[in-house]
Amino acid sequence: MIKKVDFYGIPAVAFAAGGYEALMIPSVGANVVRLKHLASGIEILRTPAADEIENFKERPQIYGLPLLFPPNRIADGTYTFDGRKYQYPITIPAQNNYHHGIIKSQPFSVCRTCEGDGYAEVEAVYYCNAFNDAIYADFPHEFVCRMIFRLDEKGLSQTTVFENRSDKAMPVGMGFHTPLRVPFTPDGKPENYRLRLSAGKRMEMNERTLPTEKLFDLGAAEAPLRKEGILPCGEAMEWALVNEPLNIGGRTYNGAILTDTATGWSVCYEVDSQFKFWTLWNNGGNVPYACPEPQTWATNAPNLSDPKAYGFQSVAPGKEFRASTHLYVCNKI
Repeated sequence: MIKKVDFYGIPAVAFAAGGYEALMIPSVGANVVRLKHLASGIEILRTPAADEIENFKERPQIYGLPLLFPPNRIADGTYTFDGRKYQYPITIPAQNNYHHGIIKSQPFSVCRTCEGDGYAEVEAVYYCNAFNDAIYADFPHEFVCRMIFRLDEKGLSQTTVFENRSDKAMPVGMGFHTPLRVPFTPDGKPENYRLRLSAGKRMEMNERTLPTEKLFDLGAAEAPLRKEGILPCGEAMEWALVNEPLNIGGRTYNGAILTDTATGWSVCYEVDSQFKFWTLWNNGGNVPYACPEPQTWATNAPNLSDPKAYGFQSVAPGKEFRASTHLYVCNKI
């Protein structure tokens, strides 16, 4: 099933297949603001309520699956690549940083829908060019961003593609600011939840929440991420981490696992090898969600001593970059 619906006054695309239901808002960054597993009743993502719609429009990064381009912070809103200076507006004056990009708020268009036996696909597209000042003014590259969502019995697979249509190499760094619900069922208790994450090192951050380039082994607070998991809420977290795969059932696993230990149900958030860094953030801890945020480059990567070592990459003219994530529910992982 794929259909156009009204979501508190905003046009949305509802799609369902494989025992899951999803809702995507094309006009606000093609954000999938709802993903439900029907058999368990699990609501995976933080979905804006009727009285949160204006907040969602202003801060889409704390709902659903918002795309960050670039991810996290850029010091002083600027960096240089290939002899060109990129200058973004300062969005965190207290730190003199730019953060999260603005593609998360831009209008996408649904360009393709497809459904078949047990699956539904929706594709949305955004064009950046000289006539679209929202991004082009600060990032003078013509490009196309495509978001491809597939829903089936395996959950929600999302592929993000950036195609460089400019005549110069284009920097590409992206991430997702993913608020997973805690608890994810109405009768769940937050104290029963544990979060695991494929993290191997912690990055030291300065007072501006920028990397100092010092790396540390996981300490007492972070080490359980690789084993039994940590409480995702309560204590405030804003940790910058380097990805290191977990071994889950004998296979390599890159991503997060949020488990209700009382029931055995888990939300699994897998990412591909493009995502080499994480920010783990819970907005002070006293909120009903936690955000494991995958990033293809580290915070402020273009300005670090060895940008490529911190995930910085570019796409040649006419070429494309793609990255994939996968969200699903399982029991007794």
